[in-house]
Amino acid sequence: MDEAQIELAARLRLAVGRLHRRIRIDGRESIPPLQLSTLVTVEQHGPLRLSDLARREAVSAPTMSRVLAALDEQGLVVRAVDPQDARGVRITLSEKGAAALATVRSHRTALVARRLTRLSEDQRTTLREALPALEALLVDERDIC
Repeated sequence: MDEAQIELAARLRLAVGRLHRRIRIDGRESIPPLQLSTLVTVEQHGPLRLSDLARREAVSAPTMSRVLAALDEQGLVVRAVDPQDARGVRITLSEKGAAALATVRSHRTALVARRLTRLSEDQRTTLREALPALEALLVDERDIC
């Protein structure tokens, strides 16, 4: 890897990280980051068992248990008996959870849209053209093989 590629990687990491942090701070969501991430994971991959959620979120089972208790208390998830194992529970997103995610997404999109108005038309065009490359960075290396 050459110096130019290392510099590009560092600048991109810094810009994306700071933009993400600004969106989180400006968003002032009432849902903490791990709970929000868990809701998204359940939406995308659910229904899931607690152990699967913990693995996907890279936290311990006791931590995920606390997260799910908080989400359940707020009515954002639904726990149902696992049809393949009566001792297990599968977690799905409730209607209230789906609505909460939609609200957060809408609010965060509006925050980014306001920031985009600060850019020139040429800068917005450059970003639009860069989106396929940025989206390609999101593909997990395990998914390529």
